[in-house]
Amino acid sequence: MHGQKQWTWAAMLALLVLMVAIVEGGKADKQGKRERKSDCGEWQWSVCVANEGDCGLGTREGTRGGTDCKHNIKTQRCKIPCNWKKQFGGECKYDFQNWGECDMTTGMKNRTGVLKRALMDANCPNPVTATKPCGRVPKTKLQDSRKPKRDGRKKERTPMD
Repeated sequence: MHGQKQWTWAAMLALLVLMVAIVEGGKADKQGKRERKSDCGEWQWSVCVANEGDCGLGTREGTRGGTDCKHNIKTQRCKIPCNWKKQFGGECKYDFQNWGECDMTTGMKNRTGVLKRALMDANCPNPVTATKPCGRVPKTKLQDSRKPKRDGRKKERTPMD
């Protein structure tokens, strides 16, 4: 019985040593792969180009250098906003203030944006100003221009047969 315990302990110890060797070998293999990837340069991305028109879904191309790289060129989908933000491109993300008051002489209002982040190493201006038309401006009513109220009852409707 005592010999059987020693045999069990020896088998467990051998199994443990084998598992450690496998795990360490896997780590070394992964480090070798990482070192090979480090020869590849960083991706450099072009600006997003819309598929149709000047906004909406589009593509950008990325390139990188390196002798051991499998892929040196790849294409990625992107999107250019189709509203007042399109003038800043799809790669530049801004935090904008609220729209300012309407300038009655120009009929326009402004807002300022501070760069939040630049995607794909884009060269983004900071800060930026956006301008848009004021839209409908409420007309001011004069006190005396109200219509006089009519006296009398409302006309009663008769049901149609």
